[in-house]
Amino acid sequence: MENRSHALMTGFFTIALLIAAVLAGIWFNRDRVERVPYLIATTESIPGLNPQAAVRYRGLEVGRVDDIGFNPAVPGQIVIRLSVDPEAPITKTTFAMLGYQGVTGIAFIQLDDEKTGSPLLKSDKNHVAAIPLHQGLLDQLEKRGLVILAKTEEITTKVNALLGPDNQKKMTDAFDKIGKTADAYGEIPRQLEPTLKRLPALTDQAAQSMASFNALSASANKATKNFDQLATTLQAPNGPITRLTETVDRVGASLEGVTRDLELETLPHVVSMTDEARTSLRAVKRTATSLSDRPQGLLFGAAVAAPGPGEPGFVAPTK
Repeated sequence: MENRSHALMTGFFTIALLIAAVLAGIWFNRDRVERVPYLIATTESIPGLNPQAAVRYRGLEVGRVDDIGFNPAVPGQIVIRLSVDPEAPITKTTFAMLGYQGVTGIAFIQLDDEKTGSPLLKSDKNHVAAIPLHQGLLDQLEKRGLVILAKTEEITTKVNALLGPDNQKKMTDAFDKIGKTADAYGEIPRQLEPTLKRLPALTDQAAQSMASFNALSASANKATKNFDQLATTLQAPNGPITRLTETVDRVGASLEGVTRDLELETLPHVVSMTDEARTSLRAVKRTATSLSDRPQGLLFGAAVAAPGPGEPGFVAPTK
């Protein structure tokens, strides 16, 4: 009987000792740091995130996830409650993303800030501040992957339409035409071969022509220089042009004097002689007329003129 009582007391003592050890371990391992509550409200998926997951600020662990649940006021919205070290610089521009640990796939909350120097975000148990959740790398890859897949499917459809029977026939005809064109281009070197053989001679002729042209240009330049020298000589202050101009001026002055003498002296004499000659011609004309009318006048002299009216011997003509 005493052995049984001793064994029972030993068992109770062992159990009490174990309970005390567990309670002591819990007591000593209790997190006594006072943390600031924050929450994240999102409609994005959060695969791999569990309560007690780590909360890190730019890689440094600053808290943990307390609870994950649905918001009864907003259907489909997930609320994540966090406990963050008060020393963590949570500001009004701080945002959260989902991060994953290595190959295990365990998710954690990664906090980051858009810029430094922003005002701190105040939060307490009565007024819990909210931190926005941005899409993580996997979410971005998933959405972009869906877009890429949709575009790939569209491209595949267009390629299938492009490679249809009608287009295949058109492409085959095009390749045949390209082959014929290539054959035609292959004949071009053969046709050009005689011309290519004449190219050296043509090059020599072109070189000779260029040499002749250069010589002609040199001669033209020389002639131009000589012409410039001749023009300079002619236009010199005492040059031929100046002397010729002076001579022409002197000749003009002489001609002007001669013309003045003709007008003042010679022309009046010529006019007077012309008048005398005109009077003489009239007298000769009258004499010729008299001889023509009365040739005997050469022997008997001129006939006596009949008396005119009022003169002695005038006889009026009868009707």
